[in-house]
Amino acid sequence: MSDFLVLGRDYETARRRLVEELKLQGVIKSRNVEEAMLKVPRDRFVPPHERIYAYEDTPLKVMLDQTISAPHMVAMMCELLELRPGLKILEVGTGTGYHAAVCAEAMYRKGIVYTVEYYPQLALYAVQNLAALRLLDCVKVFIGDGSKGLPQYAPFDRILVTAAAQYEIPKPLLEQLSPNRGIMVIPVEERPSIQILYRVIRNGDTYEKEAITYVAFVRLQQ
Repeated sequence: MSDFLVLGRDYETARRRLVEELKLQGVIKSRNVEEAMLKVPRDRFVPPHERIYAYEDTPLKVMLDQTISAPHMVAMMCELLELRPGLKILEVGTGTGYHAAVCAEAMYRKGIVYTVEYYPQLALYAVQNLAALRLLDCVKVFIGDGSKGLPQYAPFDRILVTAAAQYEIPKPLLEQLSPNRGIMVIPVEERPSIQILYRVIRNGDTYEKEAITYVAFVRLQQ
């Protein structure tokens, strides 16, 4: 049994213990990501029957066969994005809204996250969760095919994809990434059951692609 299994409702203590563990592991490196992970209550972004597991470092099922990413993956992806105040972010795969909330808090609510969810029911759930934390001023939720991005709001300083693209990075996302050192973090399923997390940095018309680690995400719906 994990040390982070919450008995009773002491979520704050469990959250702090988890963040300390992620710092010791070297996953959390920056002060703003640490503060965001401490501030955003993951227990509010999972179904009631999963809340006792909210601060285990593991993915959790939510609805429609979707998952909320493990805390270490959320922190890792935020660190790779090099978040700071004032950025315009596109997130593909809103889920329950947790990752978008962490991104917003890591920018100290001084930026904007446009997030796209394929499933309307999940998008509504995310809106409810974000509204409860008064985050809808800096997180805007859309329903649709996230692989097409949101061209009406492009370019984006950062693009975060929380579902695995099949075989290649969708071209619209590459096009919508800012040419002024825009950063994208995206998992790609390169062959069946093999997914790799990539960081892509764009400078002008040049894209630098770096493989980070093997991962396991749900597939990107298109």
